[in-house]
Amino acid sequence: MISCSLAAASWPTFGGDPQRSGWAKDETAISPESVKDFQLLWKLKLDNEPKQLNALTSPVVINPVYTNHGAQTYVVVGGSSDNIYVVDADSGKLAWQKHFENSAPPSQAPMTGTYFCPDALNDTPAIGNSEGGPTVYVISIDGKLHALNLVNGEDRFPPVQFVPAYSKNWSLNLLGGTIYTTTSQGCAVTKSGIWAMDIKSADKKVVFFQSDTTGGGIWGRGGASIGATGIVYAETGDGPVDLKAGKYADSILALTPKDLKLVDFFTPANASYLTRKDLDMGNSTPAVFSYKGRELLVGSGKEGSLYLLDAKSLGGESHRTPLFQTPLYANEEADIAGRGFWGAFATYEDTKGERWVYASAWGPAGTKAPAFPLTNGAAPNGSIMAFRVQDRNGQPVLSPAWISGDMNVPEPPVVAGGIVFAISSGEFTRQVKENGTLYTAQERIQNTKGTAVLHAFDAATGKELFSSGSGMTSFTHLGGLAITDGRVFATTHDSTLYAFGPKDQ
Repeated sequence: MISCSLAAASWPTFGGDPQRSGWAKDETAISPESVKDFQLLWKLKLDNEPKQLNALTSPVVINPVYTNHGAQTYVVVGGSSDNIYVVDADSGKLAWQKHFENSAPPSQAPMTGTYFCPDALNDTPAIGNSEGGPTVYVISIDGKLHALNLVNGEDRFPPVQFVPAYSKNWSLNLLGGTIYTTTSQGCAVTKSGIWAMDIKSADKKVVFFQSDTTGGGIWGRGGASIGATGIVYAETGDGPVDLKAGKYADSILALTPKDLKLVDFFTPANASYLTRKDLDMGNSTPAVFSYKGRELLVGSGKEGSLYLLDAKSLGGESHRTPLFQTPLYANEEADIAGRGFWGAFATYEDTKGERWVYASAWGPAGTKAPAFPLTNGAAPNGSIMAFRVQDRNGQPVLSPAWISGDMNVPEPPVVAGGIVFAISSGEFTRQVKENGTLYTAQERIQNTKGTAVLHAFDAATGKELFSSGSGMTSFTHLGGLAITDGRVFATTHDSTLYAFGPKDQ
């Protein structure tokens, strides 16, 4: 029987769990005291050629893996050039690597070879347990799902077609023997939507839910999230909005496990405006969490407003009314590339029982939104914004709590031991030049003025407790973090994997 039940010290999927909470709930080695001693423990340059803006995926971690050398902690990353790497988390040495041979003919589809469609391995792997032991799952460029023995890289079963070749698919999620991914950007003329494969079945049956015929791409960093009952959630991007015709662009969808039948959805009242202004919600993955006996979701998008939804009724009878919607906390300019909320969220419950939500905001904070009670200096380029989930008139709301100091394009945060970690990517995010033409990937790389920096903030105040400074020497593109045993792992565009932690780790 296959399950995703792993040791508490593992970080087996993007965001740490199927809910994409970004919370290392059982982490005990991270605290405000330990973060004071953080430093670069090791870095490893991997033999992977970046493709466009893609390089290494977000890391995932398993602890322990039992080998003939003893119990190991392994960090796993995918490489854009159809590679997967397994690294010893203690020594920073490569345990094994594997290159996937592309079985598909060259793609002749529009946009091939651009940063929108880089013909690259793009999905963050997922780790689970199979009958043979710990297994890492990843989709190669030809759209095949690989299930590999984490000890030595051998196939658990032969590679099987999951999604179309050269499609752009996002972080894998795994629960109850079903593995999920999402697709976007129409790469290789692939339809946008959510994909599921029953990896316990002999025929590895694949099910697909098409989010829309002409748009609605799902490109949140974490792909799809999964609630406590197995319901699958995803945010869609720009496209036609016609609820009667089943067109759910710029929406949050709820689908049944395995067979992906639509059971609920939330479409903002201004969804047509979002599509018209290219402020799609598909750039974010919702986080699912519990609050006072209820299951809630938080979602957002480029527009810069946060939505709080009830998992049992995402948008009420009309499908258009959230439990709560914040004012614009980012992107008053309605900028399509470098503003708003991006990627994914982090949420946790502190030792006092208070529930928190953390979001990565690109650009300055909105001037008309309620002020944050705690500020940590000017943040014109971006920040982590923290909200408390509180009751107001019998309903949960998001109350502003603190905003971090300045960050140059913050990536999705994670939280452990009362500390919020986040990377400022240093990326040049503009897509369109002054003359209306698109930047190429190489031009965006050449215009990059900074490098990635890891920050650690007090989860209650936003006070910065650690910064990696110049420790990383390249930027990161649509990245993410992993936490295990007091250490934080990150990747950069020059195909380097980093480990940070206290000296004794």
